Amino acid sequence: MKQYFLGAAVISLGLMSCTKSEVNVQKVENPDGTVTTTTTEKERTTTLDSVRINATVDDAKEKLDAAAKDAGQTFKQAGEDVKDAAAKGADKVEKGAEKLKEDLEKK
Repeated sequence: MKQYFLGAAVISLGLMSCTKSEVNVQKVENPDGTVTTTTTEKERTTTLDSVRINATVDDAKEKLDAAAKDAGQTFKQAGEDVKDAAAKGADKVEKGAEKLKEDLEKK
């Protein structure tokens, strides 16, 4: 178990430490004949996009909530069907018991 946590930590640190840098060099010739060089460096990290991850998680939550609601309605209907079937079965058992009682009284 510790190995999994350690592995996950190493991978996440590796993802966070990766950076891409872009260097732009611009040379401008001034009217007096001198050359001015401007160097700009942009660094971009390759970490995971938290906005996309949060949107995906929210979408998954909505889908799970909808599925749970549908399942709840299905289970509720199934429960009512079982209850009706049990009531019908109990009614038949009671009628059978009454019939048996009458038959026993006749003998």
